[in-house]
Amino acid sequence: MFDVSAAPRRLESYLSGRWSAGDGEGKPLADAATGETVAYIGADGLDRGAALQWGREVGGPALRRLTIHERALMLKEIGLKLMERKEDFYQENFRTGATRRDGFVDIDGGIGTLLTFASRARREWPNAHVLPEGPVEMLSKDGSFVARHILSPLEGVAIHINAFNFPVWGMLEKIAPALIAGVPCLVKPGSQTAFLTESVVRAMLEMEILPDGALQLLCGSAGDLLDHVMPQDAVTFTGSAGTGRKLRTHPAIVENSVRFTMEADSLNAAILGPDAGPESEEFALFIREVSNEMTAKAGQKCTAIRRVIVPAALEDAVIDALKERLGKTQPGLPDADGARMGALVSLGERDAVRAQVERLRAEAEIVFGDPGEVRVESGDPQKGAFLGPILLRCASPMEAVAVHEVEAFGPVATILPYEDVDEAIQLARKGRGSLVSSLFTNDAEVAREVTLGMAPWHGRVLVGNRGSAKTSTGHGSPLAPLIHGGPGRAGGGEEMGGMRGVKHFMQRTAVQGTPEMIAAITGEWVSGAPSRADVHPFRKSLAELRIGDQVLTDAREVTQEDVEHFAEFTGDTFYAHMDSDAAKANPFFDDRVAHGYLIASFAAGLFVSPEPGPVLANYGVDNLRFMTPVYFGDTLRVRLTCKAINPRESAEHGEVRWDCLVTNQDDETVAEYDVLTMVAKTWPMQEEA
Repeated sequence: MFDVSAAPRRLESYLSGRWSAGDGEGKPLADAATGETVAYIGADGLDRGAALQWGREVGGPALRRLTIHERALMLKEIGLKLMERKEDFYQENFRTGATRRDGFVDIDGGIGTLLTFASRARREWPNAHVLPEGPVEMLSKDGSFVARHILSPLEGVAIHINAFNFPVWGMLEKIAPALIAGVPCLVKPGSQTAFLTESVVRAMLEMEILPDGALQLLCGSAGDLLDHVMPQDAVTFTGSAGTGRKLRTHPAIVENSVRFTMEADSLNAAILGPDAGPESEEFALFIREVSNEMTAKAGQKCTAIRRVIVPAALEDAVIDALKERLGKTQPGLPDADGARMGALVSLGERDAVRAQVERLRAEAEIVFGDPGEVRVESGDPQKGAFLGPILLRCASPMEAVAVHEVEAFGPVATILPYEDVDEAIQLARKGRGSLVSSLFTNDAEVAREVTLGMAPWHGRVLVGNRGSAKTSTGHGSPLAPLIHGGPGRAGGGEEMGGMRGVKHFMQRTAVQGTPEMIAAITGEWVSGAPSRADVHPFRKSLAELRIGDQVLTDAREVTQEDVEHFAEFTGDTFYAHMDSDAAKANPFFDDRVAHGYLIASFAAGLFVSPEPGPVLANYGVDNLRFMTPVYFGDTLRVRLTCKAINPRESAEHGEVRWDCLVTNQDDETVAEYDVLTMVAKTWPMQEEA
């Protein structure tokens, strides 16, 4: 691991299976807080085209040989090992200008996202190479011609061009879904903080968990990288909207219809509801959230609050409260004890923020802070890229332009007063697409109106109030289960969102054919596909069980006594089961009917094999539907078929999904659903040593 006290190092790229420095000395990278040179970066002379081809030819096939669960388990192992080494990463984190609190979001947050994807993939998706999606589509009346959608891995490379502000999280949240999908990755980090990304990648590759070609790193300019993209590749970009537009229209991306996902800067807003007066809990939460978002990562977050939309009557109260809170926060050395705010990532970025503040001042006045004068708690304001919080106020936000177009990517926000809720919504929408906006209110009607008004222009909306004050993750925290992205200016892309993010790196294909062919392709039994009814399938372990194994049961008559006993025993005396006249008045029934759950219980009694065996537990049913009423005297039969087998990699059992079809004496479908069970891999099970 990199020793922060050592002399500056030359960053290397990991391409085509080896670590290589580019030609020449490289460009110096400075410690954001001290100005000292941390490392040198450059990628001149490196063959980017060969790296992509190596990923396609070596990394892709190796990943695709693994199942979804095997890929996820690799990420779990990597994530746990990274957690053990995170203190090393924190030491380098300080040199990016970030405090320890900032680093927690980047380092722990990034590793946590990796682990979340690994967990969800094993919990939500089958242990397979191909992912069936959606229901079977019946394309013929006799069921001989059907279709199913499947998802399979792209056969190219996922190229991740990342920003400087989250060197760890920005990489891990992108490679996690791609690797689970079975697609190798090439990461190009933001240059200014690439030394931290390089350290994490080195740690990952030293583990020797990922197959060769699964992960590559380019430290330095992208150069001609995109000239070499092919139709099966995918590109993700995080950064400025202007740069993103240029990349999106790169000739090779356009020519090859390469998937391109963009997450760009946006003018995110926080709205204070009209009900949230100065004495309310929501007012205090709002002030805390705005202040935190202005100062965390020194405001260099794509989700940071840039526009503070408040009722005109509360404008002065909001300004006074923010001034009091921001006045307690001065930048300083990020590794100092109790540091509340670190430095911007570079002196160049500080100059850029100052220039953008000047553009905002054409329409707004500064009410707190001074971009030209920096006061620090520690460190040298001339050598470090320090900048204190700056709060502006725009008197006429509906007529303004710059406050809705110019982003100062630092600790800067602008107060925008509104007259009514509709105007607040219009102000938020003037950002022309944002990653996230938040609303602080305890009025449910205000929450509904504002959220629905903002939703088409936002990737995420946070509603904050006293009820979630202790548990909310806050305005600026993207979470692995939720989408991260937004329309319009925000880039029009989506990342994460749980398993939705994995599908971006897979091809959706509609497959048509006979039930037998579709079952063979998807690994899931389809009605009409071959079945086998020899030994009762509950007597078979996973080693013996096959898709299509089936049991056809004897029949059972449903009597009035059955229904009345069930009603008395369970307490379910709904009139349709107990009152003949009332049941006949119901347009759905001809007379009293059996309980739906009585039918499901009788079905279980018909298909179960009661002796101890490889079926260990029933853990649920999916998609239960009651199709035809069951009257006294009807007889029920069950066809139970092994539909899908999902062995667990790290346990002595797996999940089996059974197709359950309940019919009556006229062969009408009474009920249909999936039964979910845990089944031993072998029987008797192996005793643990």
